[in-house]
Amino acid sequence: LSGGVDSSVTAYLLKKQGYNVIGVTMQVWQKDIPESGETGIAEVEDARKVAAYLGIPHYVLNFNEEFHKNVIEYFVKTYNDGKTPNPCVVCNRYVKWQALREKAGNLGADYIATGHYAKIEKLENGRYAIKNSKTAKKDQTYALHLLTQEQLEHTIMPLGSYEKDEVRKIAERVGIPVAHKKDSQDMCFIPDGKYANFIYKETGKRAIPGDIVTMDGEVVGKHKGIIFYTVGQRKGLKLQNKNMYVCEINANKNQIVVCDNESLFKKIVVAHNVNMMAKESISGKQRAFAKIRYNHEGADCTVWMEDEKLYCEFDKPQRAVTPGQSLVVYQDGYVLCGGEIISE
Repeated sequence: LSGGVDSSVTAYLLKKQGYNVIGVTMQVWQKDIPESGETGIAEVEDARKVAAYLGIPHYVLNFNEEFHKNVIEYFVKTYNDGKTPNPCVVCNRYVKWQALREKAGNLGADYIATGHYAKIEKLENGRYAIKNSKTAKKDQTYALHLLTQEQLEHTIMPLGSYEKDEVRKIAERVGIPVAHKKDSQDMCFIPDGKYANFIYKETGKRAIPGDIVTMDGEVVGKHKGIIFYTVGQRKGLKLQNKNMYVCEINANKNQIVVCDNESLFKKIVVAHNVNMMAKESISGKQRAFAKIRYNHEGADCTVWMEDEKLYCEFDKPQRAVTPGQSLVVYQDGYVLCGGEIISE
């Protein structure tokens, strides 16, 4: 129960369906929040108001240690390795589900319910899979592709059958206190969006400037530190040739490699640390649909497994394939599998 509209309506819908609902607000990065009384943390206060309005118990649970270990350390290391991290994907798997499941069990909870826009179904092959939600604009299946079979079996996502506007109207109609609250757009632990400042505070190390080079190795400029850049970026390069983009980040040489826009397009994408979902394995080459980032519209492709790596050949080249982001593969509207994009 985050204190937002989506989780609040989720709690309302489940209570209406007859579930015994408990509201849990996860403290993951804020300073210590007391169990009761004034906190000064707006989200927690909103969650408490919603819980009181719905007449359900409310708990604030501390996940600082789990969040720092699984999300923040991963975030910092990935940027320093010259890749672009996907913290929400990792947080969902290891904190919002794995860690929460362990603590929720102490409260007597059988299921975790969230306000994500996605559906969970049990398939004919006996496996659980996430299915695209009703609303394409808010669909969150991409960020959930790492969830395990055990986690999916004990999860409920009621909002997969609703449009966002419908959810707001429900909140307004039943008088939920946060009905008109705006959606959060920023990364929860870096609300100002200044990643480099955050990494410096975590590590005590300043970003090291280095060379900007072409694909042929010609030095064409200087960068202010690899953590400031991601594949496909043009802004901030300050090059004489304004039509150059970041196409590779070489952490070992502390170099930013640039190229023209055409060179940013690739047909074959490779991922490792693959989590299978709708099927236990991929046999041979299979037709599918895949996304290479959260806001990617997705494209038709052929996928196969080789040496425990997931290979995806798109029918048409895709722009700015970024190491560290996720390759998520769909079949028939279900998440087939997903993994972390690597350079190869």
